[in-house]
Amino acid sequence: MRSLFFLAMMSLLSSAPVGAQETAAGPAQADEQTSAGQTSASQTPTKDDWRDISGYPYPALAVTVAAMQNLAYAMTLRDYCADLRVPAEFVRERLARFSRMTGREEDCKSLLDY
Repeated sequence: MRSLFFLAMMSLLSSAPVGAQETAAGPAQADEQTSAGQTSASQTPTKDDWRDISGYPYPALAVTVAAMQNLAYAMTLRDYCADLRVPAEFVRERLARFSRMTGREEDCKSLLDY
């Protein structure tokens, strides 16, 4: 059952737009993915580059876990944004906390990226 869930999540991540994957992973991890995933002709991997993962078809497990955690938190925040009974200050505080976690400015509209 766990492997079925993992395969479903991997297919969702692989079918998501590239910008959404980078956003969910965070800016530091997105930079690592971009630099590791895109090697130009001038930056061909050398024999000493033993950590090159550019040929891997799926992201690292830690990146997938972080993306799924951000997705779950974003879904909760979407509910807070939609529920007018939740105080606006509480929602703003939670969005600010999520912004610190993701490394980008979050608001109720930006949660649609997750």
